[in-house]
Amino acid sequence: MGTPLKLLFVEDSEADAELLARAIRKGGYDISYHRVDTGEALQKSLQESWDLVISDHAMPGFSGIAALQMVRERQADVPFIFVSGTIGEDVAVDAMRVGAQDYIMKGKLARLLPAIDRELREAKNRAAHKQTELRMHQLEKFEAIGKLAGGIAHDFNNVIGAIMGWAELGNDEVEAGSRAAKYFQQIRAQSERAAGLTRQLLAYARRQTLEPRVMNLNQMIGEMTSLLQKVIGEQIEMKLALAPDLQLTRADPSQLEQVLMNLCFNARDAMPAGGQLLIETRNAELDETYTQRHQYARPGRYVVLSVSDTGAGMDAATMKRIFEPFFTTKEVGKGTGLGLATAYGIVKQHEGLIEVYSELGEGSVFQVHLPVSGGTVRVTADGSQEDSIRGGTETILVAEDHVGNREMVDEMLRKLGYRVILAKDGEEAVEKFCEHQREISLVLQDVVMPRMGGSEAYEKIHGMRPEVPVIFTSGYSEESARLASLAAQGATLLQKPYGPKTLARKIREVLDRKPKISG
Repeated sequence: MGTPLKLLFVEDSEADAELLARAIRKGGYDISYHRVDTGEALQKSLQESWDLVISDHAMPGFSGIAALQMVRERQADVPFIFVSGTIGEDVAVDAMRVGAQDYIMKGKLARLLPAIDRELREAKNRAAHKQTELRMHQLEKFEAIGKLAGGIAHDFNNVIGAIMGWAELGNDEVEAGSRAAKYFQQIRAQSERAAGLTRQLLAYARRQTLEPRVMNLNQMIGEMTSLLQKVIGEQIEMKLALAPDLQLTRADPSQLEQVLMNLCFNARDAMPAGGQLLIETRNAELDETYTQRHQYARPGRYVVLSVSDTGAGMDAATMKRIFEPFFTTKEVGKGTGLGLATAYGIVKQHEGLIEVYSELGEGSVFQVHLPVSGGTVRVTADGSQEDSIRGGTETILVAEDHVGNREMVDEMLRKLGYRVILAKDGEEAVEKFCEHQREISLVLQDVVMPRMGGSEAYEKIHGMRPEVPVIFTSGYSEESARLASLAAQGATLLQKPYGPKTLARKIREVLDRKPKISG
């Protein structure tokens, strides 16, 4: 069987069209063609897509130039070749100036097949180039959103953190159950909601500081099953099909929980009258053939998390935009348009791949591919002592450029008995550490600060006392790779915004264990 070719003839002679078709078939093409000879018929035919258009130049009541203009208006990239017995050289040159790829005299058809081969090849190259440009445009869009989100998040998360912290401290000072306590709780709840929106933007823009560890997706899904069933509702039947031999991946568990939650929310919203939701896991190996068809995929071994629904499905236009931030098919006020964008950003930051398959009326399938990792699953604490807050008498250096956060942390730590040394930026943090390095038991420092950032300040402090533990706080960071490396060495990362109790537990946890950062 030859190369498939969908061909449109603009030709008033059925015999001439069949003659050209036979010549093209002899050249190794398996063609299906349609012939038109009027403007109305051509306009109707252009509702379909074509691989190639071959047109006569002069026809009764219709011209090849008019046909060329119509084709270019509807299908700008399809190759267009004139084959005529009447076209002159001057007219042919003018035709090529307005968009034809070639012209061939009907008495010299030996040039036809080479011209078709060349133009189909050029069309393929143009399509590839256009796809590359589209990909670059998407990357530029991601980068622009990332910079915007980062700029907002650094300041916004500091403000939210201060509000959350003071609200929590205020709540501890008033009588439980009082009106003031309820007000403080409402302030805290609303600030947490604002923080959630910022985190979603950062996730989409891939600006979050991850805390990855080796994990089994099956275990995560098992732990979330009860919660997922509650959020999707009783009208939806949830089923699990988890591969018993599922390999491990290295990821931030809290971020992958967010991905699964958002995919299940999306499935729930697609089934307002009920339906079935299926969560599957499996192992997969992506080869070169697969990666050629999926532009962001890389060959290798992956674990796959799949979320399927029996909902309304999506058309092609919706699927093209499904991962764009703020794009939503819901009514105004019914959704932020950040759920799937957040999932996309998290998966990409984990060097993974997320694909969607859907048809109107046939439901949707979202498949998340995450690279396989070696290692073993680390057992974590069960969190039974979550409400236990312990202070201490150690000296803590706090480097924070935001006044509200700095004052809130100072107040909270002093209430717990710690001695606190404050610095407003990285440079001052290094100076204060030089003065008090033998007294300081822990350094709590922001990542993004004026004059000297947290990573650079850490390098200088580490050079003076390699054993001193450090907690990095971050609402956004361009230095995610560097922080990931420090975390692998044992440094602790704390995502902004955080509450006083969260910070108190983290500080006590770090102080109670031996330093893991080596020189």
